[in-house]
Amino acid sequence: MARIRIEPGNGLKSVESIKSLRGTRESLALTDEGNSFGSDSELNGYTSERQTDKYGFIGGAQQYSEQSAEDIPPEVLRQREAKWLEMLNNWDKWMAKRHKKMKLRCQKGIPPSLRGRAWLYLSGGKVKREQHKGKFEELDRQAGDPKWVDVIEKDLHRQFPFHEMFVARGGHGQQDLYRVLKAYTLHRPEEGYCQAQAPIAAVLLMHMPAEDAFWGLVQICEKYLPGYYSVGLEAIQLDGEILFALLKRVSPLAHRHLKKHKLDPILYMTEWFMCAFSRTLPWASVLRVWDMFLCEGVKIIFRVGLVLLKCMLGSQDKLKTCQGQYETMELLKTIDTRYMLEGFLVREIIELPLSERDVEKEHLAQLRRWKETRVDVDEH
Repeated sequence: MARIRIEPGNGLKSVESIKSLRGTRESLALTDEGNSFGSDSELNGYTSERQTDKYGFIGGAQQYSEQSAEDIPPEVLRQREAKWLEMLNNWDKWMAKRHKKMKLRCQKGIPPSLRGRAWLYLSGGKVKREQHKGKFEELDRQAGDPKWVDVIEKDLHRQFPFHEMFVARGGHGQQDLYRVLKAYTLHRPEEGYCQAQAPIAAVLLMHMPAEDAFWGLVQICEKYLPGYYSVGLEAIQLDGEILFALLKRVSPLAHRHLKKHKLDPILYMTEWFMCAFSRTLPWASVLRVWDMFLCEGVKIIFRVGLVLLKCMLGSQDKLKTCQGQYETMELLKTIDTRYMLEGFLVREIIELPLSERDVEKEHLAQLRRWKETRVDVDEH
């Protein structure tokens, strides 16, 4: 799906809940209340004796369980690693001629040992890094704008406090996270820092060094989710409208329910989209979603959102339990675990009856409506 950068303007209604994401911790969408893996954990600041899981978590909602992840037999994993190594070593050829095959391999899941390298290649971060040699070191040496530095420092301990990389206050993980986020504010001073960038950068840092994570963040902010983190935040509002329109095709019942109770998409999809589901799903599912997202683009984020809305609100039985706006919002804040499990979720994302053309068509229709609205506003 082609992304069209939206310039700040008066096109969509101002929503304070998402504007508060601009460099503040008191945001509605990213509050830590009731979020066991976003909270200011007691773990920050000391070393725990507890064992880490296979992803580096020592607790919290995203910790590995046999139910949440699908284990791949070692021999299958070895075969996949060999295929991915061949692909990474002949990347340009694969990108030019065998992109469909690459997409299928991303849908099956990138082998953990090669995920960091693959993500950097898929995102175009590797090319960016080579085009701007020495740029990250140059930004890293600079002091940064005190306004953003202060907010970033306050946010560091909130990012995956149950992960071994970020558990220690002032530890290497938090230091690298600070470096990456500060460098981005210097790279795009007109954008500055948005709180939702921190989990994105943290996920990248779990898989690659700081310089690579920086270029990965640049690509996600500029190529995958353009306008999501800029001052106006209109892009996220526009995508909310697109998501809602697509829901009508995928689950008319869920669409009707949300419309009846006047639940603006911004109220439930902001954290999903801006954090690319990194704070919502079990970790095995986050990784699989990101494998596909970095290969296929933002349409994967739409698909995940549509699957979750369809599963939670797509039948009369489920709607009996949420008669009003408040109950519906509570339901969407606590999505049933079974719908987020790796095997189920990935299968549903791939099989969702929605073509690329459907998404593109809706994107253009909503964009046209947005521009018309902006003209109307400008004329008054």
